[in-house]
Amino acid sequence: MTNIQKRLLRHNRIRKKVSGTTECPRLSIHFSGWHITAQIIDDGEGKTLVSVHTTEKDLRHLRTNVAGAEKVGKLIAERGLAKNIKCIVFDRGGFKYHGKVKALADAAREAGLQF
Repeated sequence: MTNIQKRLLRHNRIRKKVSGTTECPRLSIHFSGWHITAQIIDDGEGKTLVSVHTTEKDLRHLRTNVAGAEKVGKLIAERGLAKNIKCIVFDRGGFKYHGKVKALADAAREAGLQF
């Protein structure tokens, strides 16, 4: 079994338990080889409320490393707080809670999101 298949198994196992509501939406993250994506999603309505992606014009210089993950975490928290979102559920997307994932989560917590 490849590492990608293992991550997808972990992701499916997590998604069975983690779901966002209107009061407490889900923060979903994804790391590809080149980019970082973070979205705050209301699963009840099936809508993305806030998103940050490193293909945005101001974020194209960011790398997929711990420093880039910290900046994305801070920015997703700022955008979420601007839309009056304070409480979230964290969905690590099957990635191990270590390195970039931990840095993004800690930066979002420090910027004001509660999870």
